[in-house]
Amino acid sequence: MANPGNVARGLKGAISNPNNSEEAKQRAQDRFNDMEARGEVDSAEAHAGQVERGHKAAISNPRNSAEAKQDSQQVLEDMDF
Repeated sequence: MANPGNVARGLKGAISNPNNSEEAKQRAQDRFNDMEARGEVDSAEAHAGQVERGHKAAISNPRNSAEAKQDSQQVLEDMDF
C-alpha cells in the first residue's frame, strides 16, 4: 500500500500542475480532501519529522561549526528527541 504522505504530495502536485485539466485537478482535490477528513494527512507531524532529521544531519555534518551543532542539539532537546 502506498504511503499516505507520498499520495498526498502527488495529489498536491496534480492540483497545482498547470498542464492538468480542471477535471483532473478537481478529482485530485476531492481525494486529498477525503484523505484529510480521514486523518491520513498530518502535515504538522511530517514537518516535525523533517525538522528532526535536519537537525540530526546538522549535528553530524563535519562542515558545521560547533555553535551550529550546539544550536541543533538544543532544538532536538527542546523537541524531546
